[in-house]
Amino acid sequence: MIEISARAQAHFRHLLATQGGPGWGVRIRARDGGTPRGECELAFCEPGDIDGGEVVVACDGFSVYVDGSSARWFEGAAIDYDETATGGELAVRAPHLRSAPPPADAGLVEQVQYVLETEINPALAAHRGHVSLSRIEDDGTVVLQFGGGCHGCGAVDITLRQGVERTLRERVAGVTGVRDATDHSRGEDPYYRGDKGASALGG
Repeated sequence: MIEISARAQAHFRHLLATQGGPGWGVRIRARDGGTPRGECELAFCEPGDIDGGEVVVACDGFSVYVDGSSARWFEGAAIDYDETATGGELAVRAPHLRSAPPPADAGLVEQVQYVLETEINPALAAHRGHVSLSRIEDDGTVVLQFGGGCHGCGAVDITLRQGVERTLRERVAGVTGVRDATDHSRGEDPYYRGDKGASALGG
């Protein structure tokens, strides 16, 4: 998943030896992954911080824990430590962390995916939710699946109509409508229970 150079590992080992504690490691997560604002966050982590959902990268003398929800943004990533005149700095190269706008001739699927990842999902994250593209019908109807806090949420219809559908229609020519294919009766941790609440997208 992530290639961590020998120089970067040596840098991490030094930091852990001087600033860490027994069993500590390094945690990596993405902030705003898949958007033009995507950033890599690196931090120490204690054994009690690990919940089992991480992707573990074994290094020489310690482990790096990639946050499970961030793992897809770090496929093919590399971490190196570059020497500079004033000491050195970590260099993180993650080609999937930030996305570029699709070209003008991009297909409907690519355009919809981009809007979902760059505008809609970052807003839904405020309610612990997210949405993914299931398919696009021949007539331009976008079929979606909601997850996280949006799965079973009492405000999901408001979110769909006043937030997701409005945004997609404004941003992507060719989208004629939006349909939710989620079985909301199976939602385990909805942000709002019942029929009360407000959309994370406003409106």
